[in-house]
Amino acid sequence: MFVVGTAGHVDHGKSTLVKSLTGIDPDRLQEEKAREMTIDLGFAWLTLPSGREVSVVDVPGHERFIKNMLAGVGGIDAAVLVIAADEGVMPQTSEHLAILDLLGVSRGVVALTKRDMVDDEWLELVREETQERLKGTSLEQAPLVAVSARTREGLPELLHTLDDVLSRAEQRPARGVPRLPVDRVFSVQGFGTVVTGTLLDGSLRVGQEVQLLPSGARTRVRGLQSHKHKVEEADPGRRVAVNVAAVPVEEIRRGDVVAPLGALRPTKHFDARIRLTADAPRALEQGQRLDLFIGAAETVVTVSLLDRDELKPGESCYAQLRTVEPVVLLRNDRFILRQPSPSVTVGGGVVLDAHPKRHRRKTEETLSALSTLERGTPEDLLLAALVRSGPAERAALMKSLGTDASETLGRLIEAGEVELALPGDSGPHALVFTSMQWNSLSGKITDAVGGYHSGYPLRTGMPKEELKSRLRFDARTFGQVIQGLRERGLLVEEASTVRLPEFEVRLEGAARREAERVLGAVRVGGYTPPAPAELGVDAELLAALVETGRLVKLNDSVVYTTDTYNSMVEDILRLIDEEGAITVARARDRFGMSRKYGLAILEHLDAIKVTRRQGDERVRR
Repeated sequence: MFVVGTAGHVDHGKSTLVKSLTGIDPDRLQEEKAREMTIDLGFAWLTLPSGREVSVVDVPGHERFIKNMLAGVGGIDAAVLVIAADEGVMPQTSEHLAILDLLGVSRGVVALTKRDMVDDEWLELVREETQERLKGTSLEQAPLVAVSARTREGLPELLHTLDDVLSRAEQRPARGVPRLPVDRVFSVQGFGTVVTGTLLDGSLRVGQEVQLLPSGARTRVRGLQSHKHKVEEADPGRRVAVNVAAVPVEEIRRGDVVAPLGALRPTKHFDARIRLTADAPRALEQGQRLDLFIGAAETVVTVSLLDRDELKPGESCYAQLRTVEPVVLLRNDRFILRQPSPSVTVGGGVVLDAHPKRHRRKTEETLSALSTLERGTPEDLLLAALVRSGPAERAALMKSLGTDASETLGRLIEAGEVELALPGDSGPHALVFTSMQWNSLSGKITDAVGGYHSGYPLRTGMPKEELKSRLRFDARTFGQVIQGLRERGLLVEEASTVRLPEFEVRLEGAARREAERVLGAVRVGGYTPPAPAELGVDAELLAALVETGRLVKLNDSVVYTTDTYNSMVEDILRLIDEEGAITVARARDRFGMSRKYGLAILEHLDAIKVTRRQGDERVRR
């Protein structure tokens, strides 16, 4: 499926030609029929001799309706530039040709219409004039075919020529994020709101959850049609009508974009290479405001020239464009710039970065980064995106690039230039780093944990929450990074702490002597040891003795040596097995301790789910 757009001066016979080729009158408005002049976009379709299906977008030729023309010409695969043989190249011919050139439309056919109204000599003059005018444009190599809609002379040749031109065009792959720039919205009784446009980059299917951007309104695809035939799924590169659920007509406008939920986000500034036409009326100055046309959308932009203060006609440069209203666009999208008064096309460009940071003008860093975006390999672009954004989830990275770069990502991982937090993770939330970013982060984390060990040598590890707070990571990012470091053998994760693999608590010198004193006093105390406060033990040392398994802490006032604790638990469980249950009084009597100790050990066993309380008794859980 391909989309072909017409272009050319008013009254040169574009709509008549479309009707002759397709049998469909593209002029659908009563005003158009009354005035015999196309005012808004018209649509038709046909099958070429080879069997190729073609959607046709017919555009108005009058200068007053150039904005309507721009709304429909953005997604075409080829153009039919219509020039009346009795008039030749006219002002709107030149402007439409300039627009096609700025949009990079390099496939097309020139139809010299009204062949029946001129003789051969005049026709040859018009041919020569047209070929001269095409020089230096994207349609310089376009074939010329003389036709007459009235006599049908040349129409079969035009179809075969168009067929040949499209035979060299590639079908649009469905590898990116599907998006439908809306060029028409209306209501159908019994169905509700319908939007139409040329589907780009990916496929839409009935039942799919989508949203309208930039508003963000959520909806669902109730139905799809292409060329008035219902389809369950629509592929990119075709005209599509989408019946959307629960969104009133008045809440949608031309220029909105239909896309899957969360797949795209609007922007109010983007980086681009812009070019001024050679016949632009004046130079473009820094900070000048122009009208922007991209997709089917129109808004006002302020142009910030990044390497100069003035762009002269025929020149190009890098620029950052700031829009008055949010727009939805992707890298490599092309756009048109028009001077608002007097209204004339002055240039256009190609998007390099849809979501850039604000730049300082005339800096080598900015210009070098944009040069990479413009000319770089897929690997360069992916690395540049990571450098700009920092580590990113796989799905967000693909979104920023506007395509599925999985193969590119795989090559970079294999080459060691990119790291995944979790090696082998292919999910949408997989964290992607440049190797430099990963090495820097892992070094920062191991340094932080090592510093914690130095500051708290008696603690077995650094609390994960403290480390997460220092890094300012969300829970999902932190979890992936810690797991990745653990799998690489750079960290050991234990319950709520992390430590370096080589770290262990070592009691040396005075700390060792103090530990022996405390352990000795608790051991001598047997079943009724002194409280930590009575021992005057330092909290850090006590925690180290507990964490290393030399003491068991029941509560703030009761600690036992591990041997004593294990012996008590063994006896308690044996008593439960023999007697069916145990009470605090029975434990007190068995071990010759006060109620404080008996209650502490039984509540502890409840807490670690060894026993369960039933009234005043404990039974095995």
